[in-house]
Amino acid sequence: MKKGYFLLIAALYAIAVFFLASTTPITPHEAKIFYTSANLVAQLMKWGEGLIGGFLGLRIFFIFLGLISILFFYEISRRSFAKREDAYLATTIFMFLPGMITGATLVSVAILVLPLVLLFVLLYESKHFIFLPLIMLALFFIHDTSVIFFLALLVYGIVHKEKMISILSAAFLLAFIYFSRGIDVGGKPSGHFVEIFGLYAAVFSPFVFFYFFYTMYRILLREKKTLLWYISFTALVLSLLLSIRQRIDIANFAPYVMISVGLMLNTFHHSLRVRLPQFQKRYILGFKLVMLTLLISAMAIFFHKVLVNQMPEPKRYSANNVYSPYFLSKSLKSLNVSCYDTSNDHERYQLQYYGIVPCRTNFPLK
Repeated sequence: MKKGYFLLIAALYAIAVFFLASTTPITPHEAKIFYTSANLVAQLMKWGEGLIGGFLGLRIFFIFLGLISILFFYEISRRSFAKREDAYLATTIFMFLPGMITGATLVSVAILVLPLVLLFVLLYESKHFIFLPLIMLALFFIHDTSVIFFLALLVYGIVHKEKMISILSAAFLLAFIYFSRGIDVGGKPSGHFVEIFGLYAAVFSPFVFFYFFYTMYRILLREKKTLLWYISFTALVLSLLLSIRQRIDIANFAPYVMISVGLMLNTFHHSLRVRLPQFQKRYILGFKLVMLTLLISAMAIFFHKVLVNQMPEPKRYSANNVYSPYFLSKSLKSLNVSCYDTSNDHERYQLQYYGIVPCRTNFPLK
């Protein structure tokens, strides 16, 4: 991909992300965090809401963190690929992952974790080790599931005889144990193993995840294993194992898995460029098919509001727990009604954001 095309796509992407964030109603997850939490995610939402207001204000800090993540990913790709054009292409694929689009536009702790993990890898590969403990400390406090990250670092440090990485990661793992934090490994076999593949297909888009899974497996068997691979492979394997016994929150694992998209492109190039031109056609065709499905998935997210508005009865058919409270609040306000009772806690918080409070006082609002 040429630099000019990449810059144009990046500019259009940024505009689309800001538009999506400013027009998508508050989600149940966001509303609950906004009214019930006091963590860093909630504080960033409240600061943004105070600065700008509206849906965009709630998400403004997370948008910038998403764009910073893309910048860090590009810097890592630039060092990984011999050709600058390959780095542009890898970054474009990363940008258009459905999980990346939603992560950059909707509030989630995942978008706090992603730039930190990418920055850690970037600094490590640049041999700027002095800042690594600070990033590890930030991840320790921000994200309980960062135990995945420290476990991957420990394995990497032991295999590659990196004493500093091994000691630091082991220390943080012991801290997780001491403070009884980390991943809940309880539960019993409950049949969520197949479900996790569907969740990853939604994060990557189906064909992209299929090739990504193949890439992780291929590197395990025969290719050089980088720090990126250790982090993503550890998160992927742990999520699959845990899904046997419990339902997985994919947002806890996605930041550690998505960072290795560049490895997927690198594997593809190795497979393509060792073959004669007459034998490359099916590989190129397959690549175009995968990119087409990725583009369709991305466009479905960017233009979902247009699709909702085209429905004959949006309130009835749209859906979903994001738009239903939004349309309900508009209907109530058009009737000069300022209160509404619902037994759904998430919906109650969403309606509160739109200025609709419970009619009965036995519904506590914080």
